[in-house]
Amino acid sequence: MDIPFDSVSVADEEGAECSKFLVKSASAGPLLIGARGEHLMALNHVISRIVAKTSGEDKKIRFFVDVNNYQSKLVEELKLKAKIMGERARSFKASVEMPPMSSYERMLVHTYLESAPDLKTESVGEGKERRIVIRYMEHKI
Repeated sequence: MDIPFDSVSVADEEGAECSKFLVKSASAGPLLIGARGEHLMALNHVISRIVAKTSGEDKKIRFFVDVNNYQSKLVEELKLKAKIMGERARSFKASVEMPPMSSYERMLVHTYLESAPDLKTESVGEGKERRIVIRYMEHKI
């Protein structure tokens, strides 16, 4: 692709189900990440399809590429937003709607809030307007 980069490293976190390739690039970061991470998601999809086709293994090789820690920052930011919106739902005892997000981002929010007994999450809308609604559930004692 002839894209300049500063470094590439592999981070295998203990207990993680996949490897993470960390790419650092001062000049090509925006090109590789794209608006709202769309290029990065597409890049990950293309690379995973290539690996699946060429590996010849029965077991799927799980990994993802993160550019300039975009993915890591996104996960932390989504957790914080989910926590704030969950607290808002509790405080007002009402449903709150999050802005539209990708299926991966919605999955992160659903997973983060699934252990909250008084909150229920559901995806609503279609296409790029699909979003999460966090519903407050009065729990009985």
